[in-house]
Amino acid sequence: MTSQRTLDLDFVRAQFPAFAEPSLQGQAFFENAGGSYACNPVIDRLTRFYTERKVQPYAPYAASELAGAEMDEARARLAAWMGVDGDEVSFGPSTTQNTYVLAQAFRQWMQPGEAIIVTDQDHEANSGPWRRLADEGIEIREWKIDPVTGHLDPADLEALLDDKVRLVCFPHCSNVVGEVNPVARITALAHGAGAFTCVDGVSYAPHGIPDVRALDADIYLFSAYKTYGPHQGVMVIRRSVAQLLPNQGHYFNGDSLTKRFTPAGPDHAQVAAMAGVIDYFEALADHHGLDTGEAAGTASAVHDLLRAHETSLLQPVLDFVGQRNSVRLIGPGDAALRAPTVAMECNAHAEALAARLAHHGIMTGGGDFYAVRALSAMGVDMQKGVLRVSFVHYTSPGEIDQLLTALDAVL
Repeated sequence: MTSQRTLDLDFVRAQFPAFAEPSLQGQAFFENAGGSYACNPVIDRLTRFYTERKVQPYAPYAASELAGAEMDEARARLAAWMGVDGDEVSFGPSTTQNTYVLAQAFRQWMQPGEAIIVTDQDHEANSGPWRRLADEGIEIREWKIDPVTGHLDPADLEALLDDKVRLVCFPHCSNVVGEVNPVARITALAHGAGAFTCVDGVSYAPHGIPDVRALDADIYLFSAYKTYGPHQGVMVIRRSVAQLLPNQGHYFNGDSLTKRFTPAGPDHAQVAAMAGVIDYFEALADHHGLDTGEAAGTASAVHDLLRAHETSLLQPVLDFVGQRNSVRLIGPGDAALRAPTVAMECNAHAEALAARLAHHGIMTGGGDFYAVRALSAMGVDMQKGVLRVSFVHYTSPGEIDQLLTALDAVL
């Protein structure tokens, strides 16, 4: 098939039943940063699992063997897509829960007086659990954003690094600032000082699941329900780090890397359904002629396809917001530098604005989006919060026009 570099939006939207749902007609979904629509393959796999394979997996009878095989398939294919080994991928109830468990492992491994670096750009899920370790004698150092732009400057990180630092926690991109941080560069700085990295990819992965190995991140986390899948958290942990940290699961599962940091155990059906996300991405690759013959290369090609489409839709939104004197754009105004998650500080209460937008068929929200530290650092009035519009590759130019018309009416 000839390579197609322009996203076929009709093909894409046909893979999501929400776009054919009568109750959603005329409404444009702009709260994708809170959770995306699920694609057909995920829904099909969930339905099949619950109807045919909802048994304890890995037992020696047919339904159980099929259940276990589908869970293994999901892990292996997702790992290959991210360029990591299968046993380096764990599934947990949510990214928030996964981070909390990781923090307990580092608490046991670290010594009082050693340090962890966090940012004030993060969603609280990748900040709060680490900050609480201060109660255990761990030093918490904050890598601060620029209070005007929200930018995280790697030069400021260098000033915080020394031989006491064991871990640097930061977002691939913030869920309000939106700027894509240079993960590989930051990781190189941390590794140069002898520290590990924990990257919150929740706000980035929906725009193209990254090659985690190429980023050289030690830990990379994202939420499946924001990447067209079921509601669970995905956690990549470099094998050497996973083996170093104390086991957080049942003592007899300590030798299994996929169980060391999921004490609650996985949701079998949701793990199996994650293969549907890769089904969808592979269908995109095949339809657009982007199959390179190996998973990581195909993933990179799909990532670039999605980003190009999103960037073309994002710039008009940023330009519109940037021209309004009554609105402050949070984060950079160049679409190439950020994800299509656009937070705006407005004169009016953000939740009230979101309610008004709903009358124009725009589904979005207002508030702090669990990024209280970032918004406070940028001087946002937390009583009003920010209006946030966020989209992904299945958003159409017509929906962008609908958004801009609605914003013009309510701002």
